[in-house]
Amino acid sequence: MNSVKRINQWWRNMAIVFIALVSTSGFAMVFAGDIKIGVVNTEKILRESLPAIQAQKKIEQEFMPRDEDIKRMAVQAKILQDKLEKDSIAIEEAERRSLERNLANLSREYQRAQRQMREDFSVRQNEEYSVILERTNRAISKIAETEKYDLILQLQDSVYRSQRIDITDKVIKALENQ
Repeated sequence: MNSVKRINQWWRNMAIVFIALVSTSGFAMVFAGDIKIGVVNTEKILRESLPAIQAQKKIEQEFMPRDEDIKRMAVQAKILQDKLEKDSIAIEEAERRSLERNLANLSREYQRAQRQMREDFSVRQNEEYSVILERTNRAISKIAETEKYDLILQLQDSVYRSQRIDITDKVIKALENQ
């Protein structure tokens, strides 16, 4: 997510520069009518745009075999656990210890596989999101040039914004047309 953080930081910096310019005496009153501002919700783009949906499906397909392996480990662990609980009195001490050791090993392997898959999934998702964000920035730049925007900000947790300045849906459409 480093690229997402860098992009977020860039947008924040641009907003600070803009606010500083607008808040200086006289500047806001002279130019306020001439400034065209837009906002973009990148989270919505990464959630709802066609490239993001396709990337998510692609990643899920890539990780499906590993997920199935992890599910099989969970079933094996459950079978061993049930056997230990059901037959603990009837089996010999050595066999019970062997089953407990196997269960502990399987549990560790399950947890390790789960953790590794989560990490790999996150890395893979960040790679795909990085590509989508690059495409998004190109689409935003094109919209800004075409429609003569002076400033386009990334939407953060704003208290209020007019739908009139939200260009997220335009960006999503532009991404689908690329």
